[in-house]
Amino acid sequence: MKRPLIKNKIFYSFFLVLISLLISCNGKGDKKTTEDEAEKPISDMSIYNLPSQWTNQDGKDIELKSLRGNVVVMVMIYTSCQAACPRLVADMRNIESQLDKKSKEHVKFVLLSIDPKVDTPERLKAFSIENKMTSEQWMFLRSTEENTREFAAVLAVNYKKITPIDFSHSNIISVFNAEGELMYQQEGINVNDAATVAKIKEEAKKLH
Repeated sequence: MKRPLIKNKIFYSFFLVLISLLISCNGKGDKKTTEDEAEKPISDMSIYNLPSQWTNQDGKDIELKSLRGNVVVMVMIYTSCQAACPRLVADMRNIESQLDKKSKEHVKFVLLSIDPKVDTPERLKAFSIENKMTSEQWMFLRSTEENTREFAAVLAVNYKKITPIDFSHSNIISVFNAEGELMYQQEGINVNDAATVAKIKEEAKKLH
């Protein structure tokens, strides 16, 4: 009569050990998942606090915080500009050309339009093709005039419509870290960009 009882005890003990192991494994998995999915709070200095929506050159609506985790190099232009903007675009391309492949994997180059009425997603797409800026590192964005004004103020970029087709505007290239915090600004066109490139590489290296 005792043998079945012993067998039952052995089976029960084995069952408890098995359950314990399963709980332990599941517990570790849950912890890892929680840690992976948890996001750090966005800092007060981050552009990712702005709730505005933007549309890219492919017609996709995005929020700026979708860029989080990348170093972002940003400039405000308009595609019909015949004066400063072509040179700003050239400056952006020159900066991009000085980055090594590993750094580029962590960098997004973003061009925001100050003329959303003219710069439709279709126009932005055509502009990206015309300027050979079609790789995944390049992004062209437009939004409402209100959102554009708000964001320009954050960057300290001033612009004003001076004719039905022309704007006067600041010539500033801004560098943001992976959390959307402004780290450096390059002002002017055709200026020495060594400090800008160095800052981008410095921030990108943190993400390797």
